[in-house]
Amino acid sequence: MNISKQAVYQARQRQLNFDTELMESISQADIMRKDHPGCGVEKMYKTLKPKYMGRDKFCEIFMDLGYRIRTIKNYRRTTTPTHLKYPNLIEGMMVTRPSQVIQSDITYFDIEDEFYYIVFIIDVYTREIIGYNVSNNMRKESNIKALKMALKQINPSDRRNMIHHSDRGSQNGSDAYKKMLKNAGIKLSMGLIAQDNAFAERVNGTIKNEYLKLWHINNLKTLKAKTKKAVEHYNTKRQHDSLKGKTPKEFKNYFLSLNTQKRPMVIIYADGNYKVKVALSHQDFNPKEEPQAHNCPIEL
Repeated sequence: MNISKQAVYQARQRQLNFDTELMESISQADIMRKDHPGCGVEKMYKTLKPKYMGRDKFCEIFMDLGYRIRTIKNYRRTTTPTHLKYPNLIEGMMVTRPSQVIQSDITYFDIEDEFYYIVFIIDVYTREIIGYNVSNNMRKESNIKALKMALKQINPSDRRNMIHHSDRGSQNGSDAYKKMLKNAGIKLSMGLIAQDNAFAERVNGTIKNEYLKLWHINNLKTLKAKTKKAVEHYNTKRQHDSLKGKTPKEFKNYFLSLNTQKRPMVIIYADGNYKVKVALSHQDFNPKEEPQAHNCPIEL
């Protein structure tokens, strides 16, 4: 058949390498799913970086093996619009550092038809969750606890001219909450619609759909423990496409190594019908390469 023994041997070796790598990848995928049950197959591929499988082949195989993620919709409203009329201070803003803009939002979690509520506060620049709280009600105390946690992670000197953005929920507009922000020197900003709070809304969906809804949670105590686990994984292990494959913690540390001219930026803006778009200038981060300055953000 005009096929050399060497060619046959090499083909067998490639198949052996493929089979071995596949079995190892399945084992690693199972471990990833345990910590991050909503991790998609493409994100698995980027994390595992298999040598003998391309992205399309990897995704095809793992989809066939049952690693497809089922998307769960969120229909419940968690905040009630009020008479609060604080301006949207972040529309059109260029964010160039951590602790410049933080966003807060509330989401719900259903356990046997009983609703619990989770408050998240994130740093817009790094995508890091810096404050959160889980409770069985939507009272302002839960938001205050989340804010206290967030403030502990921000140096007092970084709070000057910092902006706290949220929707117009009454919890964020309570006198006690506003007093905490004022005492910390933080400006209050509010949006009219959910898209104006897109960063925090996205975090809500990620934590619920990629973590909490895929774990067995049957009471408030377990929900608190699993939320803590999800936040830790999100901040330290989950790779973010918007950060070019880095975790929020990794990106924050990388930011500190750059001089001012070479630091990436996040531009937040909205068009006439308030459809929010996000433009990022985060470049491909390679610690071995000298980053280049940015003149034009990349629209996602």
